[in-house]
Amino acid sequence: MSDAILDIEGLHKNFGGVVATENVNLSVERGEIHAIIGPNGAGKTTLIAQLSGQLRPNSGSIRFEGRDITTLSMASRARAGLARSFQITSVILPMTLLENVMLAVQGTSGHSFGFWSPVREDGKMTDAAMESLTRVGLDNRADQLAGSVSHGEQRQLEVAITLAMNPRLLLLDEPMAGMGKEETGHMVEILKALKGDKSILLVEHDMDAVFNMADRLSVLVNGHIIATDTVENIRNNAEVQRAYLGDEHA
Repeated sequence: MSDAILDIEGLHKNFGGVVATENVNLSVERGEIHAIIGPNGAGKTTLIAQLSGQLRPNSGSIRFEGRDITTLSMASRARAGLARSFQITSVILPMTLLENVMLAVQGTSGHSFGFWSPVREDGKMTDAAMESLTRVGLDNRADQLAGSVSHGEQRQLEVAITLAMNPRLLLLDEPMAGMGKEETGHMVEILKALKGDKSILLVEHDMDAVFNMADRLSVLVNGHIIATDTVENIRNNAEVQRAYLGDEHA
């Protein structure tokens, strides 16, 4: 790996007698979109949870930008520049899109949430929140209530909230879940536009979306990474075909 932002070595997590991830080794290059695919129950979400700090691995190490973060809390990892969407903060439906993102800006800036009213009038914070909304195509919805926009736009808002924390690596757990074809296509373009500026590691079941945007794929089956390669090579990998993809994407 020429320029890895994330290095995972020997990551193991079990819940009693159930092994969720076993000896997982994985690197994510700076600026790439790296997708983790695999069947239900393969351990994908458990892996993301360990990387974000939500779960502590039983053994193994996680290094982010050369720093060992294996024992750091979720909040400490977020401050270090590693952010997980949908877990760091929740969309607050009675608040506007702008206010939702401003909460993330406020938290990142170290302001107290008890002083929301004056912060709402802070031009710098408003500008930072609007920049994040613009990057996901929601700047024209800024003053709408989050509960009034579509499911796909709420998903976009969650990405905007994550971007407002100014991360260098985004961990995305099924960002296209529940979306229709048009909404999925829009999200794919949003994530592709972030490539280079942000590194992205995502779990996703929509193979068409993954094949359209990922630089590399890792295939997780029964807690093991069985292959990591380019999209084309993964498509043609006989072991991956047997374990997961089948004939549909051959």
